[in-house]
Amino acid sequence: MTAEPLSGTSASASAGAGYREITDARGRVYRVGETDRQILGHSRKLMVYLPWVAMMAISVFEYAYGSAEDVLSAAHGWTQSNTFWILSVWVFFQAGVAFPAGWLREKGILTARGATMAGAVLSFAGFLSISHFHNVSAAVLGFGLLGGVGSGLVYATCINMVAKWFPERRGGKTGFVNGGFAYGAVPFIFIFNYAFDTSNYQAVLDLIGVYILVVVAVCAWFFKDPPQNWWPADVDPLKVEAGSKNAITLAKNPPASKQYRPKEAIRTGMLPLIWVLLVITAGVSIFGISFQVPFAKDVGFGPLVAASSAGVLSVVNGIGRGVVGWLSDLWGRKITLIFVITVLGLAQFGILWAGNSRNEVLFLVFAFVSGFGGGAFYPLFAALTPDYFGENYNATNYGLAYSGKLVSGLFGGGLGAMAIDSWGYDGAYILAGGLSLVAAAMAMLLRNPGQPRGRTSVPTPQPAGG
Repeated sequence: MTAEPLSGTSASASAGAGYREITDARGRVYRVGETDRQILGHSRKLMVYLPWVAMMAISVFEYAYGSAEDVLSAAHGWTQSNTFWILSVWVFFQAGVAFPAGWLREKGILTARGATMAGAVLSFAGFLSISHFHNVSAAVLGFGLLGGVGSGLVYATCINMVAKWFPERRGGKTGFVNGGFAYGAVPFIFIFNYAFDTSNYQAVLDLIGVYILVVVAVCAWFFKDPPQNWWPADVDPLKVEAGSKNAITLAKNPPASKQYRPKEAIRTGMLPLIWVLLVITAGVSIFGISFQVPFAKDVGFGPLVAASSAGVLSVVNGIGRGVVGWLSDLWGRKITLIFVITVLGLAQFGILWAGNSRNEVLFLVFAFVSGFGGGAFYPLFAALTPDYFGENYNATNYGLAYSGKLVSGLFGGGLGAMAIDSWGYDGAYILAGGLSLVAAAMAMLLRNPGQPRGRTSVPTPQPAGG
């Protein structure tokens, strides 16, 4: 397969602006000449580390909540169904806010800083609600709606902002930031399992709320999106040095042929396919997060194994996101995604086998594998979306793709609970594993809509110094 040469024309955008716009052979515009320091006042690396810290702060919402459910039920008089619906509503709004927030940002109504600041305040309110409200409806509104919107604003802003700042190698950076959303919860998983009871629950939850508010607000103060069409000044989008890291990455993951608006992205058929794949894989992942600890307890494993399996799942879930993000820069996003979804499916069968065998070591091993597969697909979808449809409308395009998690929350939690009631853990885990393998097969249909079938159009590699 040979690279298709790109020819470009350039024109100064405005006198003394310090940048110029160049156009490749497909008509895509790149804004070059401005460094990250000229725009931000510091290195764009800060737009990786600060979003990563903010993502770690909000991870307690999803990945540690299951470990707090028993105490919350006892303290407030809630049933297991009550606590489940509180989390389900949170998932709904956490995923659902991504698209409207992206639309507001791209219309200039909401800035990256403003969205994240609002997210910090709403997240704080979410934890105060499950700390002080005994009424389950108030907790649903507080933690589920306000907390869901707040954490969703933080999540969506962090993920698509880092993709905009690193258009030439977004896989590893997006995966690193996304990973914080999982392993950031580990300390809280153990706090909720060993130092959280009905005598101190309010103090613990209030302090967690303050922690989220302060950490996220400080990070948000520095957040800023790059200008539309921005491309790093030190990377020529039309000519890449042969053998360089950028050449490998761009060959495997060629840039979008143009900046697709949401309606255009939908018409390609690829955005709807990404949405369906995310529905299935996120549903299987949420099923694992929701029922792994209950399954461990059901088969007779002690609280240490149950908590450790959740901690292992969370840590590997996060680290796996960074690893596969980096791998996708080398292997290609599509191949890596198929690999990850397959691993996720096989892990469900492994957990079931280990649990039924009462083998604690194997259970932790498969919790490790499930954690890897159950989070690694998120940064792949987050990187694949701008790869296919460009960066300018990534906040809305990825918001549409990520809205699949709206359905996943019901599929992974509600339908998972129904499957367990009807067929037991055996039937539920077999169904989850089978659905994941179906999704892996469907992922083979993915293709960059702007590229000719079977061909890749990328900047022409040039010898060093040439």
